Amino acid sequence: MATTTSNNEPGAATRRAQALSTWDTVSVIVGIVIGAGIYETPPLIFGNVATPGLAMVAWIAGGLLCLNGAFTYAELASAYPRSGGDYVYLTRAYGSWVGFLFGWAQISVILTGSIGMMAYVFADYASTLWNFGPATTLVYACASVIVLTLSHAAGLALGKRVQNVLSSAKLLGLAAVVLAAFAFAAPAEGAAPVEQLSTADALSTLVGASFAFALVQVFLTYGGWNDAAFFVAEMADRRKIVRALTLGILVIMATYLLVNLAYLRVLGFQGSRDSQAIAADTMEQAVGPTGARAVALLVAVSALGAVNGLIFAGSRVYAAVGKDHRAFALLARQDAQFRTPLWSLGAQAAVTLAMLLAVGTPFGQAALNAVFSRIGLGEVAWEGKGGFELLLQCTAPVFWLFFLLTSVSLFVLRYREPGVPRPFRAPLYPLAPLFFVATCGYMFYGGLQYAGNLSLVGFGLLLVGLPVYWLSRYAGPTHTRETND
Repeated sequence: MATTTSNNEPGAATRRAQALSTWDTVSVIVGIVIGAGIYETPPLIFGNVATPGLAMVAWIAGGLLCLNGAFTYAELASAYPRSGGDYVYLTRAYGSWVGFLFGWAQISVILTGSIGMMAYVFADYASTLWNFGPATTLVYACASVIVLTLSHAAGLALGKRVQNVLSSAKLLGLAAVVLAAFAFAAPAEGAAPVEQLSTADALSTLVGASFAFALVQVFLTYGGWNDAAFFVAEMADRRKIVRALTLGILVIMATYLLVNLAYLRVLGFQGSRDSQAIAADTMEQAVGPTGARAVALLVAVSALGAVNGLIFAGSRVYAAVGKDHRAFALLARQDAQFRTPLWSLGAQAAVTLAMLLAVGTPFGQAALNAVFSRIGLGEVAWEGKGGFELLLQCTAPVFWLFFLLTSVSLFVLRYREPGVPRPFRAPLYPLAPLFFVATCGYMFYGGLQYAGNLSLVGFGLLLVGLPVYWLSRYAGPTHTRETND
C-alpha cells in the first residue's frame, strides 16, 4: 500500500538527508572501536610476544578475525534489516526470551557499563587538562553522557555530525602521533629488532599461552565493530552494510598498525614493553613535554567519540526490544518532531548516570562492597576507570555468550528460513563462519577465566531478566513482531 507524507512528517528528501551514509556508518564504527585501548593495551601485547613482528601478526590476525565476523553480521543484517542487530537475530533464531535477555543485559549493565567506562576515561584525561576540584572527574563523566545524549535526542542529523567530527578528530590525532614519531623523533637504539626464530620456535610461540593472551587483548581492542548492526535500518542504503563494516575494520586495522610501528620506532621493543603510558612517552620523546598534554587531549577526544557512538547504537537496541515487549514498550516511542527514540535515550542515560554515581563515589562503592560481601565475593578494590573495569569484568562472560549465540544464529536461520532473501552471503560458507563461531567460543571461555567468581554477578543480573520477561509476556506483546523493516 502506498503511504502519504503528512504535514507533520519530514519529506522523503529530508529523511534521506537524515539517513546514515556509508561514511556515517564507518564513522560510528571507528568512533566506538577506537577508544582508550590503543593507548593502553600495546605494552601488554608487546610483553607477551617474543618479537615485534609477532606483535604485528597479532594485530593483523585480530583485524582479520573481526573482518571474518563482519561478513557473518553483514549477511544477518542484509537478510533482517531491522534496527536492533543481535536482538533481532537472537529472537528469530532462538525465541523471544533470548532476544529479551539480550536487550535486558545491554541496558542493565553491558552497554550502559561500556558508556560509563568510556565516560570515565574521557573524564580522567580531561581532568589532567583542567581540574577544578575533587569532583572534577565525576562531573566531566556525567556531563559527557548528558550532553551527547541530548545531541542524539535533537535528531539523527546532529548526532551523526557530532560523531563524524569526533571520529575525524581522533584519526587526525593518531595520524599526528605517527607523523611526529617518524618525522621528528630519532629512532630508539635497537628499535623494532628482528629476532630470528626457527620454524619450530615460531610455531610454538604462535600457539603458546602468551600469544593467545596477546591475541585476546588485540581482539578486545577491536571490540565494538558489530554495533553497526544495531542501526542498520537507519542507513540510506542497507545493502551497503558489508561495505561499511569492511571499510571500518580496515581503517581501524591500518590505524592500529601504524600507531604500533610509531611506538616501536621511538621507544624500541623493550621500551614499548616497559612503558606505563606508551602514547605519552612516544610523543614526549618526539615533540617534548607538550606531547603528554597533546596525548591527554587525544585520548579524551577518542573516549568521547566512543561514548557518542555507544549512546547512538545502544538506544536503537532498547527501542527494538520495546516494539516487541511490553516491559520496554515506552522505549520504542519516537519523538514526532526529531524522529529519535527519546525514551530509549533517556533510560540509557539514567541507568548510566546511576552507575557513575554507584561505582564512582565513595558512598556507592561502600554500598556495592556491602552487597558483594553479603553474597560471598568479599570487598573489592575500586581502582581504574571509576570501578567500571570491575563491572565489565563481571559481565564479560555474558557479553561473549551472546556474541557466540549470534555467530551460531547464521547457521540456525539459514536452516530454518531458507526462503528469506539474503542480498549478501558470508563467503566460504560454512568454513569461515564456523571459524568465527570458534573465535567467539574461545573468547567466551576467556571471559569466564578473566571474570572468575565475579561471573556470578553477570549471570545473576541476566537471570533477573527472566521474571521481567515472564511478567511482560503475561501482559501481552506490544504488537506483532516485524519480520523485516
